[in-house]
Amino acid sequence: MGLLHALHRNVKTIAMPLAMAVGAVLYRPLATLEAGAHGMITPTFIFIMLFVTFCRVEPRQMRFSRLHLWLLVCQFVGCAVVYLSLRWIDPVLAQGGLICVLAPVAMAAVVIGGMLGANVTTMASFNLISNLAVAVVAPVILAWVGAAHCTFGGILSRVGTLLVLPFVAAQLCRWLLPRVAQWVAGYGQISFYVWLLSLVFVIGRTTTFILDLESADPLSEVVFALVALVICLAQFRVGRALGARYGDPAAGGQSFGQKNTILAVWMAQSFLDPISSIAPTAYIIWQNLVNSYQLWRHDRIRG
Repeated sequence: MGLLHALHRNVKTIAMPLAMAVGAVLYRPLATLEAGAHGMITPTFIFIMLFVTFCRVEPRQMRFSRLHLWLLVCQFVGCAVVYLSLRWIDPVLAQGGLICVLAPVAMAAVVIGGMLGANVTTMASFNLISNLAVAVVAPVILAWVGAAHCTFGGILSRVGTLLVLPFVAAQLCRWLLPRVAQWVAGYGQISFYVWLLSLVFVIGRTTTFILDLESADPLSEVVFALVALVICLAQFRVGRALGARYGDPAAGGQSFGQKNTILAVWMAQSFLDPISSIAPTAYIIWQNLVNSYQLWRHDRIRG
């Protein structure tokens, strides 16, 4: 058992960088495969991940907390501050920075947060709250920066199904098939390996987008990527500080730092200057490198 435990720890340490490398190398076949599946591969992976995680969540324990409130305040105020700070340099760069902060928490953040020792119920609650709040507030903020055609229904349609269906399915399983739900919850590590598979496809799509983008020069792409890096590190740091005040730094860090970048890229390409989507695209890489480091550090501390 000690050997298997050590093997699993080592796999977790190198898994994310390896998945990202595979996605970057095989980006064309992966893009072709996902196109042939009509874009359903990644949503299917997300559904499985959330179903497994939500089987561990008791709905009666889900509550809106002060941590959630402060995270939302920092998210919505922060995106405005970033936009106003960068606008005098380049309006398109400011849009990219805004989207990196405005984007809601990633659906897979519950999986990574649980592996880092975060309270899964706290994170599951914020996952629902954050994505719904962004669906309400984003149209107002994006209209402020010039995207008048962004609507609540448009954004909600991108997150509602993937967020609500696995939650409902998991709770029905807990009610109708409690032994099955208990078995699924006992193998929560499945979520991590499904996340790795989804990461391969996400990085493949990211690489394809960057290489096929002809409207931005390489220097601009580097600047957008660096701004995304600074925002990424700052959000993880601020989130952990907020979480520490309420006894759960891991939940705070993942809830504020790990973003729903698929939704962020879609919002940037749909409602803002498409070049601004370079920032959330780069954020995909940075947040997963941060996650890799956190998992490595967490395992080493636990010994």
